[in-house]
Amino acid sequence: MKPVAFDNDKYLKMQSEKIKERIDLFGGKLYDDFHASRVLPGFAPDSKLQMLLKLRDRAEILIVINAADIEKNKIRGDLGITYDLDTLRLIDVFRSVGLYVGSVVLTCYANQPAAKKFQKRLEDLGVKVYRHYPIPGYPADVEFIVSDEGLGKNDYIETEKELVIVTAPGPGSGKMATCLSQLYHEHKRGIKAGYAKFETFPIWNLPLKHPVNMAYEAATADLNDVNMLDPYHFEAYGETTVNYNRDVEIFPVLSATFEEILGECPYKSPTDMGVNMAGNCIVDDEAVRKAAGQEIIRRYYSAMCASRQGIAEKDVVYKLELLMKQADLTTEDRPVIAASLEKAESTGEPATSIEMPDGTIITGKTSSLLGASAAAILNALKYLGGINDEIHLISPTIIEPIQKLKVGHLGNRNPRLHIDEVLLALSICAATDEQAQKALDQLHALSGCEAHSSVILASVDEKIFKKLGINLTCEPKYQTKRLYHI
Repeated sequence: MKPVAFDNDKYLKMQSEKIKERIDLFGGKLYDDFHASRVLPGFAPDSKLQMLLKLRDRAEILIVINAADIEKNKIRGDLGITYDLDTLRLIDVFRSVGLYVGSVVLTCYANQPAAKKFQKRLEDLGVKVYRHYPIPGYPADVEFIVSDEGLGKNDYIETEKELVIVTAPGPGSGKMATCLSQLYHEHKRGIKAGYAKFETFPIWNLPLKHPVNMAYEAATADLNDVNMLDPYHFEAYGETTVNYNRDVEIFPVLSATFEEILGECPYKSPTDMGVNMAGNCIVDDEAVRKAAGQEIIRRYYSAMCASRQGIAEKDVVYKLELLMKQADLTTEDRPVIAASLEKAESTGEPATSIEMPDGTIITGKTSSLLGASAAAILNALKYLGGINDEIHLISPTIIEPIQKLKVGHLGNRNPRLHIDEVLLALSICAATDEQAQKALDQLHALSGCEAHSSVILASVDEKIFKKLGINLTCEPKYQTKRLYHI
């Protein structure tokens, strides 16, 4: 069982109180933004949503998406869907729990065809859409940015609640620029407004090279984000705190905007403008360090696979290699890697390994009936359920007709069953077989487990790993030498 290293209840309480304080500080609308990660064991996936529910009556959601990300079909790595689809998903998630979604903002809008098409789709669905445009000289030319030709050219966003939560499918979407633009427009209309930043990472009161903060750099390697000490905070208070380059770069713009609006800036540093109690809620630093190290390694493998697939630059891989060295990490720190490679070498076929909650590593090999990942899942379920490894949970007489259907009627070249097909077959068997039902009952225990494949998996298998909550890495190579892979 994985250790709990983060006090989630304490976090929700402290963070909510701090946000309320910021609303009271400005006495008007408060613009806020979010970021999440997997490196704090015990941090509930819906922590931020639960905190928003505490402020439901005072809050509305504003979703920001970069038009350039729409144009290049940027993928959200943890969900495997494009940013535009994730925008629709976010709207549904917020609405399903009673949170008001006010509108969507297309940032860096430059008449991109895909962005125009997405705007029409949103408007056809009854969602208000606003456009924000690229600003020449951003973020350096402060005088031009804070002018009618800079921020003033953007659409003014009509909002209703005093707390406006600015969120996005991922980093680099333009959340802060949207907040700055809105502050400028609110001031022009005589409306009092403020800004506070709510991002979990980097954690300002952890050391610069703490694995948790380095994991944030790994997560944003494609954006060239770099953690750094906050020079403004040190100058103002003589205290060392951690921030990152984009916040430090934009702080003069934020300060100038506030001076224009309020006559003075209420913040003396980028750290001041943050509302982040996460560092105060870590209860097991060693467990957090280990989890962060695993995240860095996972990001490294993800980047190598993305480069192999032609969807990421080599520079991202090089940066992650450097982060691995700085964090004193090697592939040996991820035991599932060696286990899958050893099984692949001994069988001459692709193999997959999964680390159980107690540290035991279960492997799966490629056979005539099952793909390696499907076999590994079945073997893991047997182990968790205390089922003899020799027992066939799914009879070959059930698997073979499925294979004939795949190859003979559905046009598949690969007759082996993928994970989703195996789980469906297992579910059918569970109707009459107690052992199969016992195995199915263990599915929940796979969430949070680590896994590695000796080859890049088919997209269907990769998606099932994600749905099961298994943290997967793959070797950056394909099973076959074909040019086209799905």
